[in-house]
Amino acid sequence: MKYHSLKMEEVNDTMRHLWNKTYQGTDIDGIKIRSDVEGGASKRSYNYRVVMTKDQVEMDMRGRCSAGQKMLASIIIRLALSDSFGQNCGILALDEPTNALDVENIDALAESLVDIINERKNHSNFQLIIITHDENFLRKLGQSDVMEYYWRVSRDSRQKSVIERQRFR
Repeated sequence: MKYHSLKMEEVNDTMRHLWNKTYQGTDIDGIKIRSDVEGGASKRSYNYRVVMTKDQVEMDMRGRCSAGQKMLASIIIRLALSDSFGQNCGILALDEPTNALDVENIDALAESLVDIINERKNHSNFQLIIITHDENFLRKLGQSDVMEYYWRVSRDSRQKSVIERQRFR
């Protein structure tokens, strides 16, 4: 129980930091994972839910937020969980992280990822994998001088996949 409480506190601290650093709206101050204990002393289980806070009032996020807020919360939760539980795993993989985000939150996400890259670039096992169709997001990451190149996947005239290594300009 103590380990669970400590880890939940650690995850929520990381989420608070990342949310405040990334989210550009004013309608949500932060997000947390709440865990409710179910079952007796011998059979404990937890019911987890994501809540948002505004002026120290908590509300469940489910059904109360936009698609962009859900997407950003999802990314932040995954980052916080990986920081707390995957400390020896240096791979960060994001699939279409800008989907449903507005321009301000895309820019803030790019800045947050740049900060994460700068914090972890000296770790020998750090790798960042981003799958995106968002050229502007990719350009923002490239302008920050934290990445040297990216891989572009396209199709040739016979519809065969072509993978090319490209440098940021």
